[in-house]
Amino acid sequence: MRKCNVSLLIVICTISTVFSQSVYFPDTLWQTKTALQLKLNQVLLDSAVKLAITNENKVEKDLRLAILKSYANEPDYKIIGPTKDRGTAAGLIIKNGYIIAQWGDINRVDMTFSVTKSFLSTTAGLALDKGLIKNTNDCTQHYVWDETFRGPHNGKITWDHLLTQSSDWSGTLFGLHDWADRPPREGTIDDWKKRKLNEPGTFYKYNDVRVNVLAYSLLQVWRKPLPQVLKEKIMDPIGASTTWRWYGYDQSFVNMDGVMVQSVSGGGHHGGGLFINTLDMARFGLLFLRNGKWNNQQLISEKWVQAIQQPSLANKEYGYLWWLNSTGKWKNVPNTVYYAAGYGGNYIVIDKEHDLLIVTRWIDDSKIADLVALVIKSVN
Repeated sequence: MRKCNVSLLIVICTISTVFSQSVYFPDTLWQTKTALQLKLNQVLLDSAVKLAITNENKVEKDLRLAILKSYANEPDYKIIGPTKDRGTAAGLIIKNGYIIAQWGDINRVDMTFSVTKSFLSTTAGLALDKGLIKNTNDCTQHYVWDETFRGPHNGKITWDHLLTQSSDWSGTLFGLHDWADRPPREGTIDDWKKRKLNEPGTFYKYNDVRVNVLAYSLLQVWRKPLPQVLKEKIMDPIGASTTWRWYGYDQSFVNMDGVMVQSVSGGGHHGGGLFINTLDMARFGLLFLRNGKWNNQQLISEKWVQAIQQPSLANKEYGYLWWLNSTGKWKNVPNTVYYAAGYGGNYIVIDKEHDLLIVTRWIDDSKIADLVALVIKSVN
């Protein structure tokens, strides 16, 4: 009987070894394969690339000018973080871990705007894995004891509410007011200031000030800069370059254990956020496509990778700072697809069902669903 158990163990180990070896992870250089090698439809794949190139986003190359125009209706709007002129359309399509198509300058570092939010979400997942946060349903005031979460409304806000953009946090952070971020088209400033607050968790509102509150809160938990956490825990292990940067604002430095540390922003709404190249975005996306595992190392728990894909109560198309195709908004695309998205047409799209990853920069937002559908069709 013992011999049978040993034999069975050997078989299981052999299968496991073969399986792990069959899953490709890029080293310093990322290997490519042709559509023919992976039995994809080359014509459809070429059509997808052409669609991305010919439908470049119309946002100005001077992104400082672009965001000043986009948010001109916000009271006292100002740019207080760094910006950078953008490049042209660029992207990667990755199947089974291999690059099967690319276009544009994939080594160019560009702003990613709200794609940053999915990286911020990752630092929250790492804090949960490490036990720095016990439960996402915990009230954040139990971790951040200053004025940020004082009061009957803000005191009820949990990590879950912040991660799903349903907190309706009310206040001012680094000189930015929550009510001034994407205000309603109707009403006056006085109306916006005195508005009735929604019960935390019941109402979704895309709001960068509140996302920055999450970043500030995570800084209090980690007690060191979030870019440093991301670099050590994620970006270095996945082989990312040294060119990416994560910025906050000129006035977002806080005293952390006697050292002035910058609290980073969750996007480029006021400048700042993540500046990164396409290849490094793809490595980050591949980590999530592989359920948080890179080679034989579980960098972030599979439990967290599943958690970010759960539709929130306030918005069925939004998880933990990741967008979801859960309602089938993207036609001819599986409901299981999820993605990071940022201003100007920056996307990291993850399709577990087809082992596909798409990273595209500066695409017309109205064409992203068509691009993903074409790539999936090339597989089928």
